[in-house]
Amino acid sequence: MAEHDLSKTIIPYLDRHLSFPLLAHLADTSLFPVKDVTAAQYELAKGTNMFDYAVNLFEQVYPDEEVPADFDVKRENAVSTHERLQQEAQAVLDVIENPDVAQALRQDKNQNLQYLKDNYNLTLDQITALYNFGQFQYSYGNYSGAADYLYHFRVLSTDNDLNTSAHWGKLASDILTGRWEVALEELNTLREAIDSRSPASVLASGTASEPALVQLHSRTWLAHWSLFVYFNHPQGRTLLLETFLSPTYLNTIQTSCPWILRYLATAAILSRKASALPASTSTPVSSRVRNAIREVVKVIQTEEYQYQDPVTAFLKELYIEFDFEAAQRELTLAEKVVGDDFFLGEFKDEFLDNARYLISEAYCRIHQKIDIADLSERLNLSRDEGEKWIVNLIRETRMGADAKIDLEKNVIEINRPPLPVYQTIIEKTRGLALRTQALGAAAARTGQQSGGVTKPEAAAPTVAVK
Repeated sequence: MAEHDLSKTIIPYLDRHLSFPLLAHLADTSLFPVKDVTAAQYELAKGTNMFDYAVNLFEQVYPDEEVPADFDVKRENAVSTHERLQQEAQAVLDVIENPDVAQALRQDKNQNLQYLKDNYNLTLDQITALYNFGQFQYSYGNYSGAADYLYHFRVLSTDNDLNTSAHWGKLASDILTGRWEVALEELNTLREAIDSRSPASVLASGTASEPALVQLHSRTWLAHWSLFVYFNHPQGRTLLLETFLSPTYLNTIQTSCPWILRYLATAAILSRKASALPASTSTPVSSRVRNAIREVVKVIQTEEYQYQDPVTAFLKELYIEFDFEAAQRELTLAEKVVGDDFFLGEFKDEFLDNARYLISEAYCRIHQKIDIADLSERLNLSRDEGEKWIVNLIRETRMGADAKIDLEKNVIEINRPPLPVYQTIIEKTRGLALRTQALGAAAARTGQQSGGVTKPEAAAPTVAVK
């Protein structure tokens, strides 16, 4: 289903090295002609220092042509550049890896620079050699080496622009080496830096004069890069929901990259069954994750005019239209889309299982007596498979408290006690105090940005529900 592939949409927001895994995946899935994918790989590779890889791709794309001589010239220049940068960086490493120096360094970067200058004649320009060599190593695919040099540079440097660039390079290197715990830490650090820095550019190459616009662009790029981490880290789906459902990043997605809704919706579906497990058997989750489906459905309904695919359409048909037959059709398409997606492919079976749970949950919510054969059909399962699946579902989740199976009649009977009035009020007003505080804080920030220094206002009133 090439029409639903997002690779061409996502790649412009990635570094060229991060794009290689996506293109390799496209070659494996055969969604596009292999020759076209190989040509795209070559166009990316020829802009790096991975000359052998680029030559190999050139020979595949142009089998009847000779390899350009430019590659040999570039290779010789790269070798000489590597030797020069390595010598410059090693001179700095010899100093900072000295045990006496490591013990003398403090948290204050300016104090550290002064100490290095006074005792070892090391200047900020010399320390920048760590950045230059790390960047060069990244360009020819030595990602672990690049991560080490960029880390050492960031510890010492006071250059904000280069530090930000080193942040992005370190994150990309950790992603490409598959160090997901380290990559998650780097991602969180970079996100905090982006969210806290408004006056200066937070993109390494940012030249925009409007800080808010630069910040929006940075968050857009970070949302795309974070997909590598969130769909490979064990707790990544939950962390994705926590991040992308926050007002800041939800606004970024709606403004700049609505296609990220596919991954937000998928994460919500993947987390739904786990959040419905009894408290004694599941890891505690936040209210944002627990109510993720509800929030995502609202966004899907709002953004339907500018983005829709089978994954978002499945939730729309199930929770907005309440059309179970249409939801079943969209789920069949969504299964294929998820299976072909670079980030989601390995979650295909888990996605399908959780989606069936959502259908069952919604169907049981509006019926008191359910024919198992009919529900199995809506889940795209045979009668025997459906019966086993439904029995396991009731046994494993909270549905077991309300649902009873009558095997003689082959039906499920749902008995729900009426919800007390006070509980209804609590559910309706849950989170009202927090939302009021957030609105008050947002209004205060807006006033300060538009009017300069403003008079202190009284705190926004809060509503406490007991």
